[in-house]
Amino acid sequence: MESFLPVSEQNAPCPESARPGVILGVDYGTVRIGVAASDSGQQMAFPLAAYRRRSKEADAQWFRQLVREHQPVLLVVGLPVHLDGRESQKSQEARRFGAWLAEVTGVPVVFFDERFTTVEADHVLQQAQLRGRRAKQRRDMLAAQAMLAAYLESDRCRHEPPRGLD
Repeated sequence: MESFLPVSEQNAPCPESARPGVILGVDYGTVRIGVAASDSGQQMAFPLAAYRRRSKEADAQWFRQLVREHQPVLLVVGLPVHLDGRESQKSQEARRFGAWLAEVTGVPVVFFDERFTTVEADHVLQQAQLRGRRAKQRRDMLAAQAMLAAYLESDRCRHEPPRGLD
C-alpha cells in the first residue's frame, strides 16, 4: 500500500516523542485557517485562533508570530481526504501549504486525516445556537480542535495513510 506521507516523513522518528511541548493543529482553508493548541503535556486540545488569509507575506508574518507566542514543537495540518481514504485536490493544496508552513516557521509539520471535523464543529455550533459571522469564525477553530484532539488520541508515530470508512 502506498503511503500518504512523503518519503522523507515515512521513516522519520516521531517528532513529538522526542520533545514535550505544545502542538498546534491547523485546519487549512483557502480563505480562513483555524488553529487549535494542545497543552504542554499533549493531552488536550483547545480552540486558539481563526485567521482570515490576506497575502503570502501577511500569512507568513501571522504564523511566525503565532509560533513565537506559543513555541510549538510540532504543527499538525489537517489533510482532507475522500471517504474511501483517497487524497483529493484539496489534499494536495494542504500538503503544499504544510510544506510552506514548515519553511516559514521552522517548525516540523505532519499531516493528519481531518474527515468530519467540520461536521463535528457545525454540530457544536448548532448546539450552542451560534449562527452567522460568529459561527463562521469559531467553526474553523473548532474543526482544528477536533482534528488535533483526534491526533493526540491516535497512535501518532505509525504514519499510516487514511483508510476508507467502509
